[in-house]
Amino acid sequence: EMVKFVRPETSLNELENLVNDAEDILKALQIPYRILMLCSGDLSFSAAKCYDIETWSPAEKRWLEASSCSTFGDFQARRANIRFRNESTKKPEFVHTLNGSGLATSRLMVSLLENYQTPEGKIIVPKVLQKYTGFNIID
Repeated sequence: EMVKFVRPETSLNELENLVNDAEDILKALQIPYRILMLCSGDLSFSAAKCYDIETWSPAEKRWLEASSCSTFGDFQARRANIRFRNESTKKPEFVHTLNGSGLATSRLMVSLLENYQTPEGKIIVPKVLQKYTGFNIID
């Protein structure tokens, strides 16, 4: 989980940062992915803006959600009374809260196995992981 408490003026930029953090991992792994901004009808009750990150599943021939990143504005902070003191106005203000599911490990593993499987059934280890595994193929 990725959670942030931020100043209201940085909330939308911080949401983009959460999405970029998850996206950087998928880029490094070279897994096909897409990012969708949810329409208001698909948002949770408390979310102000949300992105879903989906990875391609060759076996299912469809996109599967791997992560979800949202900003809740001050909705959650109001309910929990989480505030900070604004340095310029000296008045307390509610923080904005953000949440990202990172990348669901089980779903990411499925994406790795499906997207890196050879016709012979072997699994190629992504280049970025080879320095950690010490090998480049799983027989």
